[in-house]
Amino acid sequence: MSKERAKKDTLNSALGEQQRSYWLLVLPAVVIYLSVMAFPTIFSVVLSMTNFNGGKVFGGRVPIEFVGLKWYKQLFVDEYFYLALKNNLWIVMVSVFGQIPLGFFLAYVLYRGLVKKTDFFQTMIYLPCVISTVVIGILWKSFFAPYGAFPEIMRLFNPAYEYGLSNHPILPVLFVILWMYTGTYLIIFMANLQKIDSAVIEAARIDGASEVQSLRYIILPALSGVIVTSCILAISGSLKSFDLIYVMTGGGPANRTSVLSVYMFDKAFKGAPRYPLANAISTVMVTISFMLIGLTKWAESKFGGRE
Repeated sequence: MSKERAKKDTLNSALGEQQRSYWLLVLPAVVIYLSVMAFPTIFSVVLSMTNFNGGKVFGGRVPIEFVGLKWYKQLFVDEYFYLALKNNLWIVMVSVFGQIPLGFFLAYVLYRGLVKKTDFFQTMIYLPCVISTVVIGILWKSFFAPYGAFPEIMRLFNPAYEYGLSNHPILPVLFVILWMYTGTYLIIFMANLQKIDSAVIEAARIDGASEVQSLRYIILPALSGVIVTSCILAISGSLKSFDLIYVMTGGGPANRTSVLSVYMFDKAFKGAPRYPLANAISTVMVTISFMLIGLTKWAESKFGGRE
């Protein structure tokens, strides 16, 4: 009995030491997450239900009163909110159904060696991702300006061309977003395509499978998890897009290129500060992001394969 008890005590001591080591390693990350992510998110939701306007620091009222869903009601009757939301959804569509398929197509072409000088093309496609967003915004803003290069190029083909992007000011922004971030998904898909055993693909080709069949029945099911991860990255990045749009258009003209992040910035830092309304906008952004990510996960579980 004494030997069994000693063995049990030794085992309990080892387990206790393992748990202490586990918490010692995990605790810093948990503390950082709670202080940097969880607390600000919860505080933002609480703040969106008050009349806080800066406190003593910004010359506002000191007492903070709970006003419930007042700012959310005001938000959902503002036409500019729906305009910003529509532009954000356009960016999400371009990111999910533009950047990801195009990035995968380019990665597949380079992976299968269907073009020469793959390293050169891979570098050129990824290059916009490492250039400062502010620099890219200034360059493309000059390119699409009424007296910039784009109208001049169009007049080479049609001398009677008149600059008409003012009717659809969001189109240049969508084009730049597509051009700028496709390289990110190219690298993601290239890295994961290289993990697929090439012998499996060659065996399928020997058995008579075409390129399309190999793509459909071998490669795409193997990359289903990567595709879902890419969709989550695209959705989260699209909803928080700010710098490129702020540099290219500033939300203009007449807020027609504004997105939720720019709309939130304007409410918080332009004119009279309306911090609770800005926090309400951020809460809506997080909610929409979770909804779209949940939809993506549902679609993957319903129709996708497994890695």
